[in-house]
Amino acid sequence: MWLTLDLDSEIPIYQQIRDRIVEAIARRQAREGDPLPSTRQLAADFGINFHTVNKAYDLLRQQGVIRINRKSGAVIRRDATTGPPETPFIDDWEERMRVLLAEATVHGMDRQDVLRRCEALLIGFEEDA
Repeated sequence: MWLTLDLDSEIPIYQQIRDRIVEAIARRQAREGDPLPSTRQLAADFGINFHTVNKAYDLLRQQGVIRINRKSGAVIRRDATTGPPETPFIDDWEERMRVLLAEATVHGMDRQDVLRRCEALLIGFEEDA
């Protein structure tokens, strides 16, 4: 799994790490049971503080995407084949989607444009698999 970060972006680095890992799982570049690099290794690879990677991994753990074991490290816990989503995920996802749709509406995107873009992104994840 290759991660690309923009160290000059306004998006916090921990959030970029979290997002790239989720995208890699969606594209099936990482699957349930696959190990993630250690926090120190990933931090060294990008020249960032390992606490930043810890923050990203902890967020992924809280969201149920990875599990962290002191001996074996971080491992992918969920992928598209793991089964139906857990209720807390659905509630959180709907809230985040509400905000994204509100932003699209504020910026004048119409319903068809939003749906077309969502469909294209979903197809992209399927094609990458």
